[in-house]
Amino acid sequence: MPATDTVRIPLPDHRDYEIRIGAGLLDEPGSWQGLPRAGAAVVVSNETVAPLYAQRLRERLLAAYPRVDLVVLPDGERHKDWASLNRICDHLLAEALDRRTVLFALGGGVIGDMTGFAAAIYMRGVPFVQVPTTLLAQVDSSVGGKTAINHPLGKNMLGAFYQPVRVIADLDTLDTLPQRELCAGLAEVIKYGPIADAGFLDWIEAHLDALLARDKAALAHAVRRSCEIKAAVVGQDEREQGLRAILNFGHTIGHAIEAGLGYGEWLHGEAVGCGMVLAADLSRRLGLVPEGFVERLRALVARAGLPVVPPRLGAERYLQLMRVDKKAESGAIRFVLIESPGRAGLHAVPDALIAETLAAHGAA
Repeated sequence: MPATDTVRIPLPDHRDYEIRIGAGLLDEPGSWQGLPRAGAAVVVSNETVAPLYAQRLRERLLAAYPRVDLVVLPDGERHKDWASLNRICDHLLAEALDRRTVLFALGGGVIGDMTGFAAAIYMRGVPFVQVPTTLLAQVDSSVGGKTAINHPLGKNMLGAFYQPVRVIADLDTLDTLPQRELCAGLAEVIKYGPIADAGFLDWIEAHLDALLARDKAALAHAVRRSCEIKAAVVGQDEREQGLRAILNFGHTIGHAIEAGLGYGEWLHGEAVGCGMVLAADLSRRLGLVPEGFVERLRALVARAGLPVVPPRLGAERYLQLMRVDKKAESGAIRFVLIESPGRAGLHAVPDALIAETLAAHGAA
């Protein structure tokens, strides 16, 4: 059996589950043992990933399930919508599949989010398994139970908290990932250092070249440590009532970039990477971190092949988009800011200071 790292997500009511991380896990029979028993399983994937991995997964699952269906959706963030969600539900209903049916999300964050949302709402909840095939999904979106689709007025505004029963992160699936997607995933890896582990930030700086070159040992450590940090946070605050908000460092401006440009124009990780640079600058303007930290983070994000200059949408448009962000309260825009390297918190920021930061970075 391949070497496997296991990170456990601790949750109340016996809902704990494992994240299994390693190479060769897709073909390892043990990856699929001990899952909920059912008469049918449904693999949900997209037009890019399905030709690469769907048949291999289906063959493994046929050892455990009498029937394994495949639903293939169009690829891309712009398809993370009601139409694609309904394609999953249409199949489940048309085939009269029951509430024991297990869904398998085979793909990146878009597939994981939509499959999880479909699992949450079909017959008021069926089990699902995350099989993330992108770095971003392996270190972030497949873990923690956030499921959603986008709305034209805001990203991930329609969804549910609904946990998977297992996450299988096969590092070999990253071999087929386009370099741009790999870089986008690194944004979510980088995020964990400033918010929770200054030592991990040091490690990322030292090993970034190895990560970009897809060194398996480096990737295994990055995925494992990212999942450990997220597991610790989610275990304390599953439904984002407080602490979990720190995981959204860079996302307030990042989501505004995605919505403002049109979903898919920038990858999610690209928008988050740029958003982290601006959020770090906001932290500096509030006296939380020195200028040197802002430059350090900017340099790291740039080295990872991510944009550090936001699109010029105008301050009013940015403010409008950020007010519909889930972290806004009573019209006040709240940001996850760095209070010191390795520690973050949620802060209400005046519009004038946000506009000042946007202007300083060429976005206004």
